[in-house]
Amino acid sequence: MPDSMDETKARLLEAALPHVAFDGWTAETLRAACRDADVDPDTAEALFPRGAIDLALAFHDAGDAAMAAKLKTTQLVDMRVRDRINFAVRTRIEVIPDKEAVRRGTTLFALPQHASDGMKALWNTSDAIWTALKDPSEDLNWYTKRATLMGVYGSTVLYWLGDESLDAADTWAFLDRRIEDVMRIEKTKSMIRDHPVLKPLMAGPNWLISRVRAPARMPRTDVPGVWMPPEDNPA
Repeated sequence: MPDSMDETKARLLEAALPHVAFDGWTAETLRAACRDADVDPDTAEALFPRGAIDLALAFHDAGDAAMAAKLKTTQLVDMRVRDRINFAVRTRIEVIPDKEAVRRGTTLFALPQHASDGMKALWNTSDAIWTALKDPSEDLNWYTKRATLMGVYGSTVLYWLGDESLDAADTWAFLDRRIEDVMRIEKTKSMIRDHPVLKPLMAGPNWLISRVRAPARMPRTDVPGVWMPPEDNPA
């Protein structure tokens, strides 16, 4: 039986990693992966329409999926929120199979023409973490939590890339400090909200902020159909 598209994509990614260290996320790497994985170049083009940039993004997405799978089997209920975030970010980094692939990806996404792809990848990772942690936010906090975590995750990865300490101990200490910074900011925001003088001044901005809503989750598109209540069906 022929491989599914997901299986073929996984084979190409696995075959690409040994080449990324030498050639980066490039067309040469994708061609070598096709050869090593015995995948037709036309099939690879269908899977990665933009070539190596889509290959690099698929590698990043695979890391998000691996993290989400691990978090799903981990008991997080008894952890403090900050400890859950710490564990999730650390897990996302620990599931990375190849540090050099991330280093090369960081270089790729630093290029102006690919910067938006890099930012979207970071946002998707942040969203994947908060989704796995069952974030209940439905207002502006939905956005601010993800934007803040983008900074925490991105800076921690950059630190990790240069970390030579035993078992990345320095990276995890750095992560602890970044989360502590975030918690300090959240505490300050709470103090401003509850301050007897500042609270009335914030009434207008707070009302406006309360109008912001998290985006609706789109229904899955990889299933045969979507059920609709009878009253929503056309007559």
